[in-house]
Amino acid sequence: MTTDLPQIGHWAAGAPFAGASDSWADVTNPATGRVTGKVALASRADADAVIGAAKSAAKAWADTSLARRTQVIFNFRELLNARKGELAHLITAEHGKVYSDALAEIARGQEVVEVACGISHLLKGGHTDAASTGVDVYSKRAPLGVVGIISPFNFPAMVPMWFFPVAIAAGNTVVLKPSEKDPSSAIWLAELWKEAGLPDGVFNVLQGDKVAVDALLQSPDVAAISFVGSTPIAQYVYEEASRHGKRVQALGGAKNHMVVLPDADLDLAADAAVSAGYGSAGERCMAVSVLVAVEPIADDLVARIADRTRTLLIGDGAAAATTDGDGREADMGPLVTQAHRDRVAGFIDSGEAAGAKVVVDGRDVQPRGEADGFWVGPTLFDHVTTDMDIYTEEIFGPVLAVVRVKSYDEALELINANQYGNGTAIFTNDGGAARRFENDVEVGMIGVNVPVPVPVAYYSFGGWKKSLFGDTHAHGTEGVHFFTRAKVVTSRWINPSARPEGGLQLGFPQND
Repeated sequence: MTTDLPQIGHWAAGAPFAGASDSWADVTNPATGRVTGKVALASRADADAVIGAAKSAAKAWADTSLARRTQVIFNFRELLNARKGELAHLITAEHGKVYSDALAEIARGQEVVEVACGISHLLKGGHTDAASTGVDVYSKRAPLGVVGIISPFNFPAMVPMWFFPVAIAAGNTVVLKPSEKDPSSAIWLAELWKEAGLPDGVFNVLQGDKVAVDALLQSPDVAAISFVGSTPIAQYVYEEASRHGKRVQALGGAKNHMVVLPDADLDLAADAAVSAGYGSAGERCMAVSVLVAVEPIADDLVARIADRTRTLLIGDGAAAATTDGDGREADMGPLVTQAHRDRVAGFIDSGEAAGAKVVVDGRDVQPRGEADGFWVGPTLFDHVTTDMDIYTEEIFGPVLAVVRVKSYDEALELINANQYGNGTAIFTNDGGAARRFENDVEVGMIGVNVPVPVPVAYYSFGGWKKSLFGDTHAHGTEGVHFFTRAKVVTSRWINPSARPEGGLQLGFPQND
């Protein structure tokens, strides 16, 4: 392909890999609407070559000592800390989130890198002396081989970092398939791994669309798949990868509810609702998209949320300053593509037509940015009912729906009836109510006066119901177990001076 635009290719065996495919996709700056680059879309042959690079490196990396693996991971951590600003600018330019939010994304991913630095402790097995006469039993954890990571557009650095630090530390090699909407971060990370001393072929990047995804799901050389994305695609990934004998963790969509009880601090709750509903333009699976107001506080709470929402500055997160020179960074950037912008605006149209009250309308936003950017401002609906599509569908945009209920029990029933079970939160000053909520709610991650309950990296991330396909969550102990498999060894060494009597024993072995 001949073009003056930057071309973003693959990464295999420690170097850029152009591939043989002549298929390319546009990469666009969402704040301007301008095409800024072209990303390669892998053919099946390209995918096989990248997977082959990972396979070739797998045995040597699995045999590398834990001490050496830890050194490389720690080097990566130090380099990322020193140069995270470069990565944040890439994220802002291709995804659209504001620079400070991009830095925060990197920081949360870095937590998993830091946990992986302790892999020697996390991989320790158990040992039992003299489980039977002269017999010892011990366990160990072994790497899987080649693992595939398929990541979404909304967190091009953090979501891959939920998986690859643990996978690499455990002795696996990785093929990362990033979103074609913001592909540059993956290549930047690959270059950083090489600088950190990671052997060639341990970390690889496969750019592309469904062809690349299916290659990972179907390749006999890929042992496991980690995926984050929408629920329909998560279900497809789970079923297709499982059909081909792979271990799978496929994290899907969400419709996260935040319950506010009458005794809650309403200022705290309003701040939290705005932050959790509109941060990263609502393009995150842990965003609060439904606020459940337990009467009689709904009118007061909605007014406080509306007042805060109207103060938000929407604009180009990469801009150094506003045109009037006040130096203020935008609070929220554009949506990732024109198509997604139109989809979110369509939900706002639908909610209004269905009878929900539009308290703050993001369709009329006046952003600090170019007119061709993919802008939708924060939108607040009140008097939403559960039959409206703004309640039932995952919008994945800056749309917050307020549902009014009469009691705690009604709020709990609402959440437990939902098809998703990713995250939820309750705001209250009643410890008993909070404890009851923790026990009764059917959701994988729960916040108490915390609106976005993403756990720290030494705990595991993941939801219930249609928010997760597979049994294993990301990072933490479950992440270590996902990227390893257990071996149990039963060992007997005969003492030559006290050799037991031999003889055939056809019965089942007995302990004595």
